[in-house]
Amino acid sequence: MRSYSLAYLTAANLTPPQMLAAAAQLGYGHVGLRLRPNAPGAPYQPLLGDAAILRETLAAQRDTGVGVFDIEIVRIDAAFDPQAYLPMFEAAAALRARAVLVAGDDTDLARLADNYARLCALLQPYGLTADLEFMPWTAVPDAQAALRTVRAAGSPANAGILVDALHVARSHTTLDDLRALPPGLLHYAQICDAPAGKNFTVEQMIHTARCERLLPGEGGIDPAAIFAALPADVPVSVEVPHQVRAAQVGDVEWARQALAASRRLLEAVN
Repeated sequence: MRSYSLAYLTAANLTPPQMLAAAAQLGYGHVGLRLRPNAPGAPYQPLLGDAAILRETLAAQRDTGVGVFDIEIVRIDAAFDPQAYLPMFEAAAALRARAVLVAGDDTDLARLADNYARLCALLQPYGLTADLEFMPWTAVPDAQAALRTVRAAGSPANAGILVDALHVARSHTTLDDLRALPPGLLHYAQICDAPAGKNFTVEQMIHTARCERLLPGEGGIDPAAIFAALPADVPVSVEVPHQVRAAQVGDVEWARQALAASRRLLEAVN
């Protein structure tokens, strides 16, 4: 039986305690939280350094039984300092999270791999995996590049590769590339849909990724085939941001629709 996590972007207006309550109401087993912005000035969920919000979030976990699966986001760039992320890792450990989402932004690939290895080492005492998400506009643009980075880092025990259905479709990643990923690196995967095609500008790709994805089964990227290429028991992060539609029906209702569509599609895969 698959487990489902409510990704931050699907219900980005909810606080961590609100996300946990919504997840419990809708049938998600976990949530993903964004505790640091993914870009300067971008939205995130304030929790770090706020003891009251952390207590409220921990209480919501106890009351609902819903867990925190992943924490966002670590960006490895040329000036990367893993120590700067310690408050986030400490909060993640307190929340009993499993994974930290990692983006690779350093085009010096040897330095990127070295810093990724340093990150993995820092995360190990916290019981967290470092899940490197390939995105076609980053220095880790596809699944093969992600696997090369992990191997260049020495394949740390808590290394991971995060497969996002959208980024599979927008990159040069093939289904065979997905099948070639070692199952031990696949701690979770993100589901969504979108219009088919690869002829998009970077700006268009980023806009779709952050603001305008479709429910699984509505678009043309074939998330069913993507998930069929992954282990059948991989946990599913439901990441379907659509700012217009979510605003029309509310974040909780949109999260309900996203989960229902994901389940329909993945039950067909199984």
